[in-house]
Amino acid sequence: MLLYRMIVMLGAAVCSICRCDYRLTSLLQTRDGRCILPLWLVIVPQDSLSSSVSFCFREEEAIKLDGLSVAEMKELRIRAEKHSFQAEVNRMMKLIINSLYKNKEIFLRELISNASDALDKIRLLSLTDPSVLSATDELSVRIKADPENHILHVTDTGIGMTKTDLINNLGTIARSGTSEFLSKLLDSSTSLEQQQDMIGQFGVGFYSSYLVADRVVVTSKHNDDDQYVWESDSSSFTVAKDPRGATLKRGTQVTLHLKEEAYDFLEADTLKNLVEKYSQFINFNIYLWQSKTETVDEPIEELEKVNDEKTEDADGKVEEDKIEPKTKKVEKTTWDWEKINNVKPIWMRRNDDVEAEEYMEFYKSITKDHENPLAYVHFTAEGEVTFKSILYVPRHSPFDMFQNYGKGTDNIKLYVRRVFITDDFHDIMPKYLSFIRGIVDSDDLPLNVSRETLQQHKLLKVIKKKLVRKVLDMFKKMEPGNFEDFWKEYSTNIKLGIMEDPTNRTRLAKLLRFYSSNGKDKMISLAEYVSRMKDKQEMIFYVAGNSREEVESSPFVERLLKKGYEVLYLVEAVDEYTIQSMPEFDGKKFQNAAKEGLKIDDGERSKGMQEQLEKEFEPLTDWLKNVALKNKIEKALVSQRLVQSPCALVASSYGWSGNMERIMKSQAHSKSYDPTQEFYASQKKTFEINPRHPVIKELLRRVKSGESSEKATDTAVLLFETATLRSGFTLNDQIGFAERVEQILRRTIDVSLDEPVEEEPEIEEEDKDKEYVEGKDETKDEAEHSEL
Repeated sequence: MLLYRMIVMLGAAVCSICRCDYRLTSLLQTRDGRCILPLWLVIVPQDSLSSSVSFCFREEEAIKLDGLSVAEMKELRIRAEKHSFQAEVNRMMKLIINSLYKNKEIFLRELISNASDALDKIRLLSLTDPSVLSATDELSVRIKADPENHILHVTDTGIGMTKTDLINNLGTIARSGTSEFLSKLLDSSTSLEQQQDMIGQFGVGFYSSYLVADRVVVTSKHNDDDQYVWESDSSSFTVAKDPRGATLKRGTQVTLHLKEEAYDFLEADTLKNLVEKYSQFINFNIYLWQSKTETVDEPIEELEKVNDEKTEDADGKVEEDKIEPKTKKVEKTTWDWEKINNVKPIWMRRNDDVEAEEYMEFYKSITKDHENPLAYVHFTAEGEVTFKSILYVPRHSPFDMFQNYGKGTDNIKLYVRRVFITDDFHDIMPKYLSFIRGIVDSDDLPLNVSRETLQQHKLLKVIKKKLVRKVLDMFKKMEPGNFEDFWKEYSTNIKLGIMEDPTNRTRLAKLLRFYSSNGKDKMISLAEYVSRMKDKQEMIFYVAGNSREEVESSPFVERLLKKGYEVLYLVEAVDEYTIQSMPEFDGKKFQNAAKEGLKIDDGERSKGMQEQLEKEFEPLTDWLKNVALKNKIEKALVSQRLVQSPCALVASSYGWSGNMERIMKSQAHSKSYDPTQEFYASQKKTFEINPRHPVIKELLRRVKSGESSEKATDTAVLLFETATLRSGFTLNDQIGFAERVEQILRRTIDVSLDEPVEEEPEIEEEDKDKEYVEGKDETKDEAEHSEL
């Protein structure tokens, strides 16, 4: 207390900053005239200081927080007009803070978006009146964090706000019927989609600041008014003329006093990542105040300088000290503004003005892929919704593409006026095109209040339709070499598209490529196949199997190949599904060579010969259906497709082929008993015979002569089972098949069918015990010997 009284009695100076009424000696002043009484708090007992000194300390803190002196703070608070938020605003802020926004980080996106809008407005005015930029011609956004005081500033040089603007724009919602609107919004019976549609009518992104801040200060300078300060803690707000004058020259500064849980947003790296994520393509430069460490040369202090005097060593020799450099390397931390939105929105330029290398670099910047894409398309779509887009085909497909098939991807990024909105899409691209990467940017796309979901889903459908058309056109225009690489990576996607997208099925069908009997290594398009069809050929023939070797040797293609017809080889698991989803191509229907309905037009003479053969072999076909293979086949016919093979098992038009049955039974997710699968698998097939094969001709002779003995029946059953295997189907009685093959082997090497398998000699139990004991004794003896 005594020290305090001495200070008051001695002093004659007055604090130049806080203007406190304590008289001080010059010894208690800083060089700039500020009192240092707050510093005495560390050495003077707290209860010995008057309340006025405590006030001085608190006001010193206020200077740090808002950039205002204590005198200016006093003046600001004296002049401040206190306002209450419109009731609807209070309710709106509670709704925003508690429910609307999915993540807090979007507050920065909203503030930068508002800053960009303000910059756009002043730039537009400057086109007709350049004098509006007289205060400053800089158009930018600057972000500065103050970690020590937990403050974040976002400043722009946009159009700014007048006092009236601050009250009307930040304190009220200038809409009629807002009470009714909010009542409906908060009504539990209102669906989320209806809420989003209603919310989209109100631009309230500024209020997202309260997701991270408990106090917000907005300082703004408009060309037509003085600089004003708006301040709020979300319960009420004040507006006052800024006593500092026009420090901003023009524009707006939003100052956020962050909540404790939001301190992460004071980190430079966090802020930089958020800008790159959401606001990378804003039309105006965005600067971040951050530090960098540099190695610089600094003069050496006097005490560190090297002595130039000569010294004498132990031998009495005189040598000169080495002359050291008079500077040293030190690490120095400097602070400066760094531009952080360096990637330009090239989609805003005309296609002809963008170099190919720029497209490549832009692709790498948004995908982090180190390789160039296979293809890209840059376009502007107009109509119900106008948007610009750049879409890319990556050179390699994602390794987990089909593990996550049908799930939403982040490959297409949606921007509105260069502000990133979302990449969490489920409907912007069909599932089969989920590998496409790129951006979509629209200036007039309506959004909900949090900019995270489109208001009107019909517009999303319009965008999707146009994107798909452009992507398919991009595939069509690929260079042949690039298309081959594309097909290796994404052929399954295109085939799935045939099944899933009936609207674009015709376009997708033109992209299909298959191997065929006309070439060994080259894949062909359906258009190429059709161009090579025979004059009277009405069908596109194909056969499906596990490999090219398998389908080439299939009994189903023997006659087709002999007659010179080209056959498509479908060797991928999804191929047969794909063709079944297509009724036709270019007016030509598809015919599976492994199913009934195959017709080879050989003229009237050939038809007559076929009818004659059917009549001749009618006794055999009847015997096979009703006796030998009863309950195994639907019917037996004389085949038109076989040349070398004795027989084949043919599926009905709507049944499973052997290849399809194999695929269905190998499905990992298939149930042990599936009624649908059981139905298709149990469908009886048609047994086709080759009338020119010697085995079939011998069977016919025996049936006609009445010699259809048990041996003939066994032969017929074995023919059926081998045909089942060669046709790609699964044998139900595999043990019976093995036994019949064994019988044939016995006959081939003259072993009697009745000769039994030699039995294994039995070893008496006593002998086994004896052997075990002897072995044990020997082991014991060996162990004892080793110990000795």
